Amino acid sequence: MAELVHKELTPQFLGAALEVHSQLGPGLLESVYEKCMAYELNGRGLSVVRQLPVPVVYKDQRLDCGFRLDLMVEGVVIVELKSVDKLMPVHESQLFTHMRLLGCRAGPLLNFNIQHLRDGIVRRVL
Repeated sequence: MAELVHKELTPQFLGAALEVHSQLGPGLLESVYEKCMAYELNGRGLSVVRQLPVPVVYKDQRLDCGFRLDLMVEGVVIVELKSVDKLMPVHESQLFTHMRLLGCRAGPLLNFNIQHLRDGIVRRVL
């Protein structure tokens, strides 16, 4: 079910990302892209939560470790935003960890600090 929802949402968040990138270009802080993405996604009628706390459960103990998710769309898709020179393996690991901790099966990793956004999109499904 989550994969079907992800496929339906993919054009929405990719379209929003392309719009934000075409309006702002590369070189801004991640927080700027996050706010603009939330604005775009809300404008497309989607439910968006910014900076969602990600709890860690360790040995049956729920711990607040200060992890925050960039965007949660429609309660099922994690959107991880970056503004870096190059995506590194640790960025994908971070996305996978958030997906696992929150029980989400799908999520894109978007790097806005790139000349052509299509080159900064990584989509992952658990």
